[in-house]
Amino acid sequence: MARFLYSVSMSLLRFFMLLSLVVWLGGIIFFAFVAAPVLFAVLPSRDLAGNVVGHVLPLLHWIGIVSGTVFAGTSMVHSRLAGSGVGPLAARHVLIYFMILLTLFSQFAVGPKMENLRTQMGVVDEVAPDDSRRVAFDHLHQWSVRLEGSVLVLGLAALYLTARKLT
Repeated sequence: MARFLYSVSMSLLRFFMLLSLVVWLGGIIFFAFVAAPVLFAVLPSRDLAGNVVGHVLPLLHWIGIVSGTVFAGTSMVHSRLAGSGVGPLAARHVLIYFMILLTLFSQFAVGPKMENLRTQMGVVDEVAPDDSRRVAFDHLHQWSVRLEGSVLVLGLAALYLTARKLT
């Protein structure tokens, strides 16, 4: 009976580890390659699409923060129970920590500044490209894209390392 419970516990831990990464990475992939392009192609204005993205992206960030926390916790418990010696500074954990940090930076540093500039400008596309607010907004948008891309690449690496260790 103890062996059965151990086996079920380990399976559940692996399940939640992988589920947390799949939810986070799947959300980023869906957002970047489906939702955002469709919004900008279908909605009547780029401003309206930007408003929708501005409301969706923080939700994606919170999904990431929770998923990263779930992954780190379940991964460390799994490693401890398995006696694998994978500690808090294992590569997959460090990747997750960086993903969480980048997501927090995007959520609490980049996002609010972009929202503040959007509020100041009104319709972004009606502001001259050389206006300092527009230049700052475009610069922050580039940072936002880079941060999300970095989180995706780090997440794929963490997923690979996790899948490799679980076989």
